[in-house]
Amino acid sequence: MSMQPEQIELDDASANSLSDLTELASIVSAARDALSDDMVTRLSSALSEGMILLDRLTRNQGVMRLLQVLDKPESQKLLLSFADALSSMSRELASTEPSKGGLGGVLKLASDPGTQEGLRSLSTLGKYWSANLRDLNKGDG
Repeated sequence: MSMQPEQIELDDASANSLSDLTELASIVSAARDALSDDMVTRLSSALSEGMILLDRLTRNQGVMRLLQVLDKPESQKLLLSFADALSSMSRELASTEPSKGGLGGVLKLASDPGTQEGLRSLSTLGKYWSANLRDLNKGDG
């Protein structure tokens, strides 16, 4: 009884898959050789923490709902305008003198159309936020 290795016939797809797997193994081996033990530890720790964070985010219904809302075109426009407004506000605050305060300054600020639009925006946000929060808490109480 002679022991001869078995010949395995591979089709082209299997041969390509095996070749790809071998190439991937050599890339991983080369990367492992290039990285120090400390680097590998930090990388694996970062990947582990990233997976934990991703798991927490995907199980949080509020975050998932927020991501769905943020994906809408009108929300993206709102975020873009908010980012531009923050940048403009930062530049304006850095280049102007601090307010002197007093009732005159408050009246001048109150007469500014931008102030009125800002207050209206916050008021509208508060109205819908409060209504939605009450609706969510009706089921809990």
